[in-house]
Amino acid sequence: MARPREFDEEKVLLLAVERFWEHGYEATSLRDLAQAIGLTTASIYNAFGDKHAFYRKALDFYVERSFGDRVGRFETKPPREAIGAFFNEIIERSLSDTKRKGCMLVNSALEVAPHDDEFQRVVAQVLVQVEAFFKRCVERGQEDGSINRSSNASDMAGTLLGTLLGIRVLARTRPERDLLEGLIRPIFALLEPNHSQTILSHDR
Repeated sequence: MARPREFDEEKVLLLAVERFWEHGYEATSLRDLAQAIGLTTASIYNAFGDKHAFYRKALDFYVERSFGDRVGRFETKPPREAIGAFFNEIIERSLSDTKRKGCMLVNSALEVAPHDDEFQRVVAQVLVQVEAFFKRCVERGQEDGSINRSSNASDMAGTLLGTLLGIRVLARTRPERDLLEGLIRPIFALLEPNHSQTILSHDR
């Protein structure tokens, strides 16, 4: 019979997320994690596997606690309000990030995913889910008339995703409210029901 774990897994994952999030994947060793968490490297290996596997577990935990939680709270709101609440919370989190850690998922996309096929898939899957959330909001808003119907829902969802990623990266070096809020104002102007959009054609 396997022995029950003698530690709180949720607490360990929270501490692991903080360590990986602040220092990055490459600069964090199992020894660093053991010191931060208060376990031996052998205990970490037995419970979670090597550093790669532990990082995957920590990233999954982070995503569920951040994006998963946010969508759960906002998806039931009216569509424009849901999108606005999503971005307002992201901006507030970015401005209160005194250590400028940014977003662990975005950090993973920049540091780990380019060199690791598994994490390319992991990050891509989450970004697809974020984009799908935006698309559902846009489509619901177009149905109820609160969002401009002339905008393609898929294109707008991609624009919202790109804006989100831009905010998260930019805030690490320039966490300025006017700058970050200025990034979303033009996007919300495009969402306005009475917004007229000029389509540029490359087939002239």
